[in-house]
Amino acid sequence: MASSTPITNALTIDVEDYFQVSAMAPYIERAEWDQRECRVEHNIDRILQLLAVKQTRATFFTLGWVAERYPDMVRRIVREGHELASHGYGHQRVSDLSEPAFFEDITRAKGLLEDIGGQQVLGYRAPSFSIGAGNLWALDTLLRAGYRYSSSIYPVKHDHYGMPDAPRFAYQAREGLLEVPPTTLRLFNRNLPSSGGGYFRLMPYSLSRWMLRQVNQRDAQSAIFYFHPWEIDPGQPRVDGIDLKTRFRHYVNIGRTEQRLARLLDDFPWGRMDQIFLNDRVQGASVV
Repeated sequence: MASSTPITNALTIDVEDYFQVSAMAPYIERAEWDQRECRVEHNIDRILQLLAVKQTRATFFTLGWVAERYPDMVRRIVREGHELASHGYGHQRVSDLSEPAFFEDITRAKGLLEDIGGQQVLGYRAPSFSIGAGNLWALDTLLRAGYRYSSSIYPVKHDHYGMPDAPRFAYQAREGLLEVPPTTLRLFNRNLPSSGGGYFRLMPYSLSRWMLRQVNQRDAQSAIFYFHPWEIDPGQPRVDGIDLKTRFRHYVNIGRTEQRLARLLDDFPWGRMDQIFLNDRVQGASVV
């Protein structure tokens, strides 16, 4: 008999700005980032207000580059009861880095976030879910850097990322390191993305809700949902000269995302990654 207690799902936000998206890399040089209009702080303020109204806690996978420039924003995330986690420092795909460069990136980000937030950073999410079959050494590197969990291996087939044969639900990727994949629904002998991002903006809300309910009810598993601050910002500057696929993926339905998120928070119970997937001994751990 199914339990009457609803399953708590993990709400996650990848804290980066519109010009740092991997698909924009061919059009925006990294050296230009400091000259671009930053909108991440304003958008995070709106997200925090929404979460406060809905009495919801979440995990914020935050770029070190962003945290360095907006430390008060990071402190507010922690102060309001959310989990601070790492998205690396410079939003470089793990697949583009050597092992030493990756170690430097994730240790730099972890140290910076812990110094600013005053809490231990346990979780990591790779930019563009860029850990897969070709670079599983990254899991050993995360463990060596002191992380307790990762949410970086997407078990789907995609033109930019994915490891379709990877497990769909949380598993011990290494002794001491849990991998918590973004959520998929198994349908028609395929793993279908059902965890947010561009798919959430593209699909009708009712379909996204149905897919998440299937994971909760049929699989009896917590879902992991993600989105980005720029996805609630229809007023962001438009990037000129981008190809049609990138333009569609980035801008489709961004004017509707915030309203859909509000519905999502009403329709499901949500919480932090660490409190759902890690044991009580590490919850609320502070930097000594």
